[in-house]
Amino acid sequence: MSEEGKPLATVLIADDDKDSRELLARLLIAEDYGVICAADGAEALDAFTDHPIDLALLDVMMPHHTGFAVCRAVKARAETRLIPVVLVTGLSRAEDRIQGIECGADDFLNKPVRKEELLARVRSLVRLKRFTDELENAEAVLLSLELSIEAKDPYTEGHCDRLSRYSVALAERLGLTEEQRVALRRAGIVHDIGKVAVPEHILLKPGPLDAEERRIMQAHPVVGEHICAPLKSFRLVLPIIRHHHEKQNGTGYPDGLNRDRIPLTACILQTVDVYDALTTDRPYRRALSSREAFAILREEVKRGWWNAALLNELEAMIHAAVPIPTAKMAS
Repeated sequence: MSEEGKPLATVLIADDDKDSRELLARLLIAEDYGVICAADGAEALDAFTDHPIDLALLDVMMPHHTGFAVCRAVKARAETRLIPVVLVTGLSRAEDRIQGIECGADDFLNKPVRKEELLARVRSLVRLKRFTDELENAEAVLLSLELSIEAKDPYTEGHCDRLSRYSVALAERLGLTEEQRVALRRAGIVHDIGKVAVPEHILLKPGPLDAEERRIMQAHPVVGEHICAPLKSFRLVLPIIRHHHEKQNGTGYPDGLNRDRIPLTACILQTVDVYDALTTDRPYRRALSSREAFAILREEVKRGWWNAALLNELEAMIHAAVPIPTAKMAS
């Protein structure tokens, strides 16, 4: 047991052979692991829904759903895809192993299972799961930090939430993948996390920035990328954080990318970001109407700043649905 008296980890054992299930369970319970057993593929899938599982040992040849099918389903769901899955099999053909890899299996064990090999694989994958959990928990901390940065400025209240929701809506309209939509949802919240390194007198300055202040402010996308880089789940978020201030003609920052060199997801967030800034009250001007904002954005498209096709899609989406809520000035 751990120091808190809890099992070291919870392991799901799915096998239609009772003797095999009980053997694996005895070996793991003796080493202080918690065990959940399933007699077929359907019970295994239910277990993933009903219990917090740290590792799964799946027999390949089970009724209702094979181990391959269960593994594929687990790896397809965002809430379970990071759980390590070991396929336990008596199959020896290379094709079967290839199928397991294609299903997303993290490892294999051959029957009959050797105690030493079982425990070594379990220990290794549980350590990996713990490390992944720590990184994923850090995501919640980053989200809280970003919202605390937003809270410093009453004029940006709700900005991150609006960017997150409307970037995803625009991505859905464009037919982007689920992974890209998830990345945009996350990026909408943490895109400006790098502003934690920007002093408040610069962040909240009502007038134009001088050259040195501009340099500090324009470093925030790189700082944000470095802060979020350790998160495994942020692989597709990092380019959005770094490049959401680039411009189509190469005059943006931090890398001066242009046109197709700017990731599409970064362009989506950027388009929504600029629109939201124009339709939100600022110390130096009132919030513009949607019509006024799009008129300005079309002029900036002519200057080579923004992606014209994305702007057209955003305008069509806004006019077809409820407009993005406007953040009101604090009284």
